[in-house]
Amino acid sequence: MPEPTRERSLWAWGWREKFPDAAARAGLSTLAKVLVPVAQPAPRPLPADEPEVPAATVAIPDGLAAFTTQAPRERAMRARGRAFPDLVAGFAGDYAGAPELVARPRDDAEVIRVLGEAADRGWAVVPFGGGTSVVGGVDSALARGDRPAVVSLDLGALTGVREVDATSRLARIGAGTLGPALEDELEAHGLTLRHYPQSFEFSTLGGWLATRAGGHYATGPTRIDELAHAVTLVTPRGTLATHRHPGSGAGPEPQRLVIGSEGALGVITEAWMRVVPRPRWRATASVAYKDFTAAVAATRALAQSGLYPSNARLLDANEARLHRVRFDGTSVLLIGFESADHPLGAWLARAVELAKDHGGEVVSGPSESDDSTRTGAAGAWRQAFFDAPYLQSALLSIGVLSDTFETACTWTQFPELHAKVTAAVQRALDEECGGGIVACRFTHVYPDGPAPYYTFVGPLRIGGELAQWRALKAAASEALASAGGTITHHHAVGRTHRPWYDRERPALFADALRAVKRELDPRGVMNPGVLLDG
Repeated sequence: MPEPTRERSLWAWGWREKFPDAAARAGLSTLAKVLVPVAQPAPRPLPADEPEVPAATVAIPDGLAAFTTQAPRERAMRARGRAFPDLVAGFAGDYAGAPELVARPRDDAEVIRVLGEAADRGWAVVPFGGGTSVVGGVDSALARGDRPAVVSLDLGALTGVREVDATSRLARIGAGTLGPALEDELEAHGLTLRHYPQSFEFSTLGGWLATRAGGHYATGPTRIDELAHAVTLVTPRGTLATHRHPGSGAGPEPQRLVIGSEGALGVITEAWMRVVPRPRWRATASVAYKDFTAAVAATRALAQSGLYPSNARLLDANEARLHRVRFDGTSVLLIGFESADHPLGAWLARAVELAKDHGGEVVSGPSESDDSTRTGAAGAWRQAFFDAPYLQSALLSIGVLSDTFETACTWTQFPELHAKVTAAVQRALDEECGGGIVACRFTHVYPDGPAPYYTFVGPLRIGGELAQWRALKAAASEALASAGGTITHHHAVGRTHRPWYDRERPALFADALRAVKRELDPRGVMNPGVLLDG
């Protein structure tokens, strides 16, 4: 018999069948009580399987009929992303803001047709990849404003590895290609993009480019803009295809304008990406620290060593417990190297030596392998990393609030930033939730500073979830701003981060960006409210 088709959850993260059953949720309730003693978790009734979506107020234009739908489930699936407020709305069965139309263009010409119809009719267009935005970047209700309709422009038909230049290590890839499909197709050529964000399973190349996503690797070329060779952006004014070159000094780089534009300027339809041979050799070790300050110093030494590990992930004690890595109150530094060319014992040995110089105790490894297996603490961490978004949805279903935020700062700034942020969020947890925990990890480390990533967990106040979340998010964001951190390292701006992005962004640059928006999108149809006012 054929395997049943997998279906995405309407409201929760990921595959519908992976959402925990009643017994698993009861077990999670017990675990939550251990992690957050003030919590009183209990399973809540789950939302209905079929959404109630308001009738569309506009008809599908004849020119879009061949690739556009108004089916209720399709509209509901594209109503919003997967931020905490999105999960709360979906859990409540609220799809009032669903887009009126879902267009799934099959080529650039059909993308142009959608943008033309929207401009003529005054409709908003929200480019939609995997729908994994956690910052309100694909929220149809917020994009609508006073416009008569919203078109969700689904890139799911613009997929595939279309061309490979093995000599130059480049691949031309459709923007709607999901992470797993992209890697499967590259594997046939012995290549990889080497970009694994936490949303990897459900996010797309176009989404990564539009949001300047950060990959899983901690050092070296890991951000998507470092991996992009050339991109194609379809705008309401025409197509902007950047020049193909490995590097250029010919004025400001047009590609820098496209990457990170979050759908506000146009639709990324394809890109040439820099790819590399798939790694064969791996080397890993885990080092524990009783003192978090010493662990930070060790991580800085590793980031500044020139060794460029693929993994230099520092977890504080709370983060290590949350992700089932360590339970003894120590922080842990996960170190990893990989290569397609050579064994890595010498690199790992030097990294471990640096880590031990700062008082660390090796608790796993050093180990080497010549295959793709990942074991030990690093393997446990990697699995927990990809499972974390599922956990957030499950915790909501038992009455526990959890969310994350991230930033980047210099090594000099980090001690003060960390103290301010943890104090502000803990204070907000005490006031809004009656208590809770704050955890920290470094997702990426640079020679000049880390990218700290924070998780907070506390009891939910049923009916007051959004008020709690807003208070916690504001406390965290204000603390980041006051300590000199950026409002986002890799989650993007969207609409959630707009107030702090507007303060962080130089005023003159904001004027320049508005001028670009007017030139490329003169009627303001592209994702109104993202980066700029609609």
